[in-house]
Amino acid sequence: MNTATPLRSHASSRAETSTIECFNPATGAPLGKVSACSAIQVQEAVERARNAQQTWRKSSFRQRRAVLQHILDHVLEHADELCEHIVKDSGKTYENALLGEIMPICNKIRWLQKNGEKHLRSEKMPSGLLMHKRARIEYIPLGVVACIVPWNYPLQNIISSLIAPLMAGNAVIVKVSEVVAWSSQRFQEITDEALRREGFSTDTVQIINGYGDTGAALVRAGVQKILFIGSAANGRRIIEGSAEHLTPVVMELGGKDPMIVCEDADVEKAVHSVLGGIYINLGQNCIASERLIIVDSMYDRIMDSLLPKVKALRQGAPVRGGQVDVGAITSPQQIRIIDTLVRDAVEKGATLLAGGIPIESNGGSFYPPTVLTGITAEMRIAQEEIFGPVLLVFRVKSEAEAVALANDTAFGLHASVITQDHEKGRKIAAQLDAGATCINDFGLCYLNQDLPFGGVKHSGFGVMNGRDGLRSYTTAKAVLEDRWKFSPPPVLYPVKPMDYEKSLAVIRLLFGAGARNKLQSLLTLVKLSMFKLSLFKTATSKLSKTRP
Repeated sequence: MNTATPLRSHASSRAETSTIECFNPATGAPLGKVSACSAIQVQEAVERARNAQQTWRKSSFRQRRAVLQHILDHVLEHADELCEHIVKDSGKTYENALLGEIMPICNKIRWLQKNGEKHLRSEKMPSGLLMHKRARIEYIPLGVVACIVPWNYPLQNIISSLIAPLMAGNAVIVKVSEVVAWSSQRFQEITDEALRREGFSTDTVQIINGYGDTGAALVRAGVQKILFIGSAANGRRIIEGSAEHLTPVVMELGGKDPMIVCEDADVEKAVHSVLGGIYINLGQNCIASERLIIVDSMYDRIMDSLLPKVKALRQGAPVRGGQVDVGAITSPQQIRIIDTLVRDAVEKGATLLAGGIPIESNGGSFYPPTVLTGITAEMRIAQEEIFGPVLLVFRVKSEAEAVALANDTAFGLHASVITQDHEKGRKIAAQLDAGATCINDFGLCYLNQDLPFGGVKHSGFGVMNGRDGLRSYTTAKAVLEDRWKFSPPPVLYPVKPMDYEKSLAVIRLLFGAGARNKLQSLLTLVKLSMFKLSLFKTATSKLSKTRP
C-alpha cells in the first residue's frame, strides 16, 4: 500500500515542525492545524497506555462488549457527521465513506461482540499421555499494541485496527497518517466516550499524530505488538525498528491484485466486478483489482462493455445526492506517483484507452479513471503498486497463461476469478499466490470477519480479522494441572538399575507399529517387573536372615 507523505500537508521540514497543516484534497481548502507528537510525547503516551491496561486487562468480556457497543452506537448515531469528516479529509465520496468505512466498522464490531469471548476464553485441550493431568490454553493480553495506519480509510483504519486488540484486553495506540490528521481528533472522541461510560481510562486507546519520526518513535517505545498497514518499503523500516525490542509485527503491505476473467464468465458480472474492484475509493485501496486478465475469447465483449462505463464515471468534489461517482485523490504526492507510473508506461509503448491526465479543479487533487493496455515487463507499472484509479488490462490465450501472469508479481494480497463454472473457479483460486481469493466478486473476503485477512510474498505476513487475527493480540499460554486432588509425584531420582530398559519398553509399547511389536514390549515389561519382584524377594529374604 502506497503511503507516501504529501508535500502539501506541511509547510516546513518534518524535523523542524511540530504541527501538521491539513487540507481538503477535493477543494484545497485548509482544514486547520494538528499538533505532531514528539518522541518524548510518544513515550509518555505508551506509559499512560501501559498503566491503563493494568485495569483494562482485568475487565470482563461483558464490559468489553459494552465498550464496543458504545462505539457502535456512536458510529451509527453520528454517521452523517463522521462521513462529513471522512469526505473533507480524504476527498472520497459520501457513498464510499458510508459503505467503505461506516459499514465495515459496524460489521467488525458485531462480529467481535458475538465471537470475541468464544475465541478468547480459556480452551480445554486433551492431556495426551498425561491422563492424570488437565490441559488448557489461556489467551493472555499482550499489553500495549501499536497500530500504524495509512490515509486511505481515515475512520475505518483507526477503529477496525484498534477494536480487536481492545477486545483481547490490550491498550492501543494508533498512529495516524499525517495526511488525515485533521479528522483523527474527532474520531478520538468515539473511544473516549465509550471507555468513560464503562468507567475505564481514556488512556486505554490513544490516537496520535505526526510524521515518520513519530511512527519510528512508537515502534521503538517498547510496545508488545505492532500492526503496520502501508508500503513494503516502510514495512522494512518498521521491522528494523521492531528488532530493537524483538517486538512482533503484523504487516499488511498492499498488493497488485489480479482479476481473471475466464472464457465462460458472465459479462455483466465481470464488468461490474472490475468497476468496483479498481475504482472504489479511486483505487486507493490495498485490495484494488489493478490487473484485469481476460482470456482471449472474452476480451472484446468485456472491453466493449467496460470502456463506455469507465468514461461515463462522473468525477468531482463530493456532494450528496448521487451526483458524483468518484472523488479526489487524497494527496498531491500520490497523484505524482500515479502520473509518473502512467507516463512511464505510455512512453514505453502502452496504449491509453481512458483517462491518464491529472485534473486540476478549484485547488482539488483529481486523477481520472484510467485504462491501459499493452503493458510489458519493462514498465514500472507492471510490478509497482499504483494505489490509484488505473486499470491494467491484459489479453491472454488461456486460463493457464492467466494464472501464470497473475502470479508474476512480488505481491500476493488478494485475487479474483470470474467464471460460471464453480469447480473451475476453485481450481484456479487454488493456484493463485494470494492471501485471499474471491470467486465471482472482488474484495469481499475482507467483509467476512470469520476469514483471516493477510497476504503472502511482499504483501506482508500475519493476519487481521477472524479467530486467528483476534488471538494474535494475545499470548497463547499453556497450562497443565493435576486432574485429581491427590496425585503421586514423578519419581525420577535416584536412577534405578532397570530404568532404561523399562522406559524403552514403555516407549515401544506406546509408539511402536504393529500388534506383534506391542506384545513383545508388553512381555518385556512383564519380565522386568517379575525380575524386579524377584530382586525384591531376594533382598527381603537376606534382610530377614541377618536380623537377630
